[in-house]
Amino acid sequence: MQIVDEVSKVVIWLIRAGAVFRLCYCLFRLISADEDAVMYKKRAKHVIIFYIIAESVWMIKGIILNYYG
Repeated sequence: MQIVDEVSKVVIWLIRAGAVFRLCYCLFRLISADEDAVMYKKRAKHVIIFYIIAESVWMIKGIILNYYG
């Protein structure tokens, strides 16, 4: 069980880091690309939605483990 917990912590850390890097990339591209601004705004919005969903799943997992564990 300890290995599974460590792997899940690494995965959520990778999701957080990836979301931050992707958001920074989209914001930098948004600054530099005037004609593609709408596309990068949409991508940045999708990154934020993905991050919220990923964190929600992580919290639900914690609640379930605390309830049954």
